[in-house]
Amino acid sequence: VQLQASGGGLVQAGGSLRLSCATSGRILNSYYAAWFRQATGKEREFVATIIWNGFSTVYADSVKGRFAISKDNAEKTVTLQMNSLKPEDTAVYYCAAGSRGRPGTLPSDYVYWGQGTLVTVSS
Repeated sequence: VQLQASGGGLVQAGGSLRLSCATSGRILNSYYAAWFRQATGKEREFVATIIWNGFSTVYADSVKGRFAISKDNAEKTVTLQMNSLKPEDTAVYYCAAGSRGRPGTLPSDYVYWGQGTLVTVSS
């Protein structure tokens, strides 16, 4: 399984961005697809996850109500719509797949990772 994230950029606080993760290879139906982020000098943290075969989602409290994760199984893409962005959302965002059978929130729960895409939110 290979993942490739795109869509990062520079946006003003209060603005929106849409990240996409293109996948290739076979993702098991029991897998979850997730977004994590890592700010400079900080550990990688969970953002959101969605089960590959369904619509069950889990969000970090810090993004709940502002971000939305979705997927297109036919196109094999995972999207993160980010609204009402804040400067503290600035980070490199990574997509991941794995966490078989449960919505993991730790990086170690996920097997496959894409390269990151940088999101910068200016105040």
